[in-house]
Amino acid sequence: MPETADADFPIVSGAPAPSQCENYSPDGMALFGDVHVHTSFSFDAAANSTGATPVDAHRYARGETIPFFPLNEAGEPVGRVSIDRPLDFLAVTDHGEFLGERALCHTPGSEIYATELCQHYRADERQALGMLSSVITMQTPRRIPDFCGEDGRRCLEAARQPWQAIQDAANEANTPCEFSSFIAYEYTGTPGTSNYHRNVIFRNSVVPDLPVSYIEAPIDSKLWSALDEVCSTEQGCDYITIPHNTNLANGGMAPYKQLEPTVENKRAYAEKRLQREPIMEIFQHKGASECINGLTSVLGSPDELCNVEAVRRMGGVRKYSARDENGELYPTQQVTRECGPDEKGSYGMVGAGCVHATDFQRSALVVGLAQEQEIGLNPIKLGVVAATDTHTATPGAVLENDWPGAVSGESSSAARLQPGFLTSGIDGNPGGLAGVWAKENTRDAIFDAMLRREVFGTSGPRIQPRFFAGWNLEDALCDDPDRATKAYAQGVPMGGDLEKSTAGGMPSFLAYAAKDPAGQNLAALHLIKGWVDAQGGLHTAVLPIAESAEGAASLCTVYTDQDFDPEQSAYYYLRVVEPPTPRWHTYDCARLAADERPPVCEQTHPDYPEEIREMAWTSPIWYRG
Repeated sequence: MPETADADFPIVSGAPAPSQCENYSPDGMALFGDVHVHTSFSFDAAANSTGATPVDAHRYARGETIPFFPLNEAGEPVGRVSIDRPLDFLAVTDHGEFLGERALCHTPGSEIYATELCQHYRADERQALGMLSSVITMQTPRRIPDFCGEDGRRCLEAARQPWQAIQDAANEANTPCEFSSFIAYEYTGTPGTSNYHRNVIFRNSVVPDLPVSYIEAPIDSKLWSALDEVCSTEQGCDYITIPHNTNLANGGMAPYKQLEPTVENKRAYAEKRLQREPIMEIFQHKGASECINGLTSVLGSPDELCNVEAVRRMGGVRKYSARDENGELYPTQQVTRECGPDEKGSYGMVGAGCVHATDFQRSALVVGLAQEQEIGLNPIKLGVVAATDTHTATPGAVLENDWPGAVSGESSSAARLQPGFLTSGIDGNPGGLAGVWAKENTRDAIFDAMLRREVFGTSGPRIQPRFFAGWNLEDALCDDPDRATKAYAQGVPMGGDLEKSTAGGMPSFLAYAAKDPAGQNLAALHLIKGWVDAQGGLHTAVLPIAESAEGAASLCTVYTDQDFDPEQSAYYYLRVVEPPTPRWHTYDCARLAADERPPVCEQTHPDYPEEIREMAWTSPIWYRG
């Protein structure tokens, strides 16, 4: 095995920024935000009906009320919506691919505004989505000449104004020490109708003239190289990318896509990914990406919590529309199964196609451990956040009992209870939140936390988890008011590497979580472990390490892994679990008159249980055997 380890390629660029805030905390503070948000600037957003812009999304995130559904007869929003509690940070991530196309058809006086093409585009949200979405399902995408001209320049030039408006909204809302707003966009590759999306987050106000989209860079390695060309750290520009809803990827998030699989190419890819892609999205509106039961390539006991807000289950039947060789849609269905060794899946974005180990965080992480043994670098070394993926400009709208919907077709209780387009309607959920342990609420401090992977995700509640590993953690840390300070001194936090012990012994873990102040007490702490055995077999296990039958405001334990093998590479992360609470659809059912309720309201349904378990997940800690 090559000798070079991941630690030789540090991901943090430059020295930490100097403190700006009076409440600066060297041990960090838990901040909550949303890093996956769409407004009317996105070609597929329900916000095109309400007219909500990036400015509105920031207003909502900071606690203001914004216009919302329903619409009156003139198509104007007459409803109002506001968040239950303001967020600490935000990244509006409108799709980078079609900013210009949308602007051309929505801006009176543009070169093509009055054409039949644009009239057709403006007539209906779903229609507009269909007119453009075929571009991003291609392996070799090209802009549509009717919109953009043969060379595509018309759309690129038209994209400058909305891209500037996105920057202006973020820069105006950014208030150091109070609220941090990041300039960002979504890279929306969907080859074979499988998810290949990433959110691109910039550190500060120094950003490229235009987003680098899937059309310009149709594989991840080209995205990073193209961004490096237009976002130079020497000029103050810095960025990360965040893969999202990998549960719909059909193996598309596996490393080395379209690269000749030499060791040199694999190492170059892994080095760049370690630098630019430190975290992934574990939970959002389109379901959970933590784990799936039934994989044969990664061994582990069934975990019932893998089924919470799962839009894909092994053996499940998914009905969807596919295209024939002439491009015509036809109805079909598939049974969800595991991808073959060299199989390339498709239609993941509608919940169909085969499942690959890299589609889910728990199994993907152990695949990364195995690949590290081959090339000396781990190309799947990802911390975690969660998000909403709202398309209604409502970042952080995660309450089960007051969910306003996230995409087109979810603007009322009756609509949300129906099967939706893609994984929406009754198949969707309110999404989650990104959490960071930052030393202060500034762009630099939060960005640095993401780079070092000291981040976590929740399915909605503002649970605060902390997770450390070390060889000499004190058993009494849970009772120590300075436990975080001592844990930093004695070990490494979430997102870090536990180096080999020169004295031998077993690693210990400080696992702590505090409840959402406005939420439920906590029920349990689970330590999730993944490892590669001596024969190269891949394994995961769920270890319950703290429980409270009555529920507790906080849970804490110092746990030692008695099964530790110093020769085996492993990862560990913490999962925090709340007691069962009602799923969002039960509240919508109760809002409808009895004779208006669909069947899902009248009977227990295996795919839509009346109760769920809210959770939080920390980034892993890695050990290299």
